[in-house]
Amino acid sequence: MPDVPDFSPLAAEYAASRPAYPPELFEWLAGTVPAHDLAWDVATGNGQAAVGLAAHFAHVIASDVSADQLKNATAHPRIAYRVGAAEESGLPAGSIDLVAVAAAIHWLDLPRFYREVRRVLRAGGVLAAWTYHVAHVEGPLQDVLLPFYRDIVTPYFAPGARMVDARYEGLGIPGEALQPPPLSVSVRWSADQVLRFVRTWSGVEAYRAATGKDPVLEIDRGVREALGGDGPVMLRFPLYVRAARL
Repeated sequence: MPDVPDFSPLAAEYAASRPAYPPELFEWLAGTVPAHDLAWDVATGNGQAAVGLAAHFAHVIASDVSADQLKNATAHPRIAYRVGAAEESGLPAGSIDLVAVAAAIHWLDLPRFYREVRRVLRAGGVLAAWTYHVAHVEGPLQDVLLPFYRDIVTPYFAPGARMVDARYEGLGIPGEALQPPPLSVSVRWSADQVLRFVRTWSGVEAYRAATGKDPVLEIDRGVREALGGDGPVMLRFPLYVRAARL
């Protein structure tokens, strides 16, 4: 199994601080599959992707290994949250129209997960995985976040994060590759919200646990200067999407 960080201690902060995904992403995903009965959101966390999928699918199964993450998930009448591993879902064979993995496939045991995807997908079904890089953001804020990520906290991230650094370009999803449109995650955040978001990075949490120090204090001033003050500004994180029809 890959070295996977425990996100449970950060569950409440994830729910409050992590951005939602754009509606255009889910519109595109819905257009890739012939039926819209059931989608499976793998490693759902707090359900950000599950809610987007529920706008286009009659039912969504949203699973995660962390019960604490699911306690903070957004309730929705079309979403059934359940604790469970991606590699052993317990879902019926041939029951799923779309499998989605939002910012999490790099933590999975990929050979086992791909076997499970092949088992549960219906004919013509699609597997889609996407991520954004926490330190890649348009504008001057990247000049603060990227050196902090690269030079201070990178050693504290689990190895799976290197796939995110590569923008999922080496992710070998099986099946017939699909070409997504250009997409990005947009948020309107203040400096305090940016700093709260940075504190949800698993590498930052690991740094604090190892050193007893809060590394985010080192970029407090730089974040405020990059945003031109404390007030909210629009920020855009490019979205890296890989999808294939199996």
